[in-house]
Amino acid sequence: MDYKTISLSDQVFEHLESNILSGKYQRGEIITELQLCSELGVSRTPIREALRRLFQEHLIEDTPKGTMVLGITPKDFRDMSEIRLRIEDLAVRGFIKNADADALKALNEAVDFQEFYLSRGDVDQLKALDGRFHEIIYAGCGSMILRDTLSPLHKKIQQYRRNSLRTPDRAAHSVREHREILQAIRQKNADLAADLMKTHIQNAMERGLSDEEA
Repeated sequence: MDYKTISLSDQVFEHLESNILSGKYQRGEIITELQLCSELGVSRTPIREALRRLFQEHLIEDTPKGTMVLGITPKDFRDMSEIRLRIEDLAVRGFIKNADADALKALNEAVDFQEFYLSRGDVDQLKALDGRFHEIIYAGCGSMILRDTLSPLHKKIQQYRRNSLRTPDRAAHSVREHREILQAIRQKNADLAADLMKTHIQNAMERGLSDEEA
């Protein structure tokens, strides 16, 4: 078995997936094997494997014009947010019950750094730290099922997460909500933390969609 080929295919897939989820490849854009081979400097084999996986993820589709980027539509984002609204409170409750001191410290540091980068207006760092905040909760919640359900959803909505942090006012609201969730976690107030998480997700959905539906 050629592990180098498998590794390269994985790298190509992750690169193309990131370009789609970040919005670098826009919805409706046509992409071709030849274009991608030239862009990435690889042969058609890993490109074809990556495209096959992207089809399976429903991120691209075949059309009469060629392979078209679907990305994550506003409806997809709403559906994913609805799922998060229903189960992410379970993750935060699990985190309060199961997380150790290191996980709590990491969560605190994520919020501290968010406040720092908010003061600098660094949206890219804010988005990365938004991801880290939620991933720490997923990893520390004590349930692989919850983690494996929520982590891919949060990864797929990165373009909308960026929308929700696009302006200083939106970013400030998001970081403040993280601080409030953290405080409830530190107090071991599971009901409050769960309610704050639901409010945070609802607000993030509205902020993320505001530009798309304008």
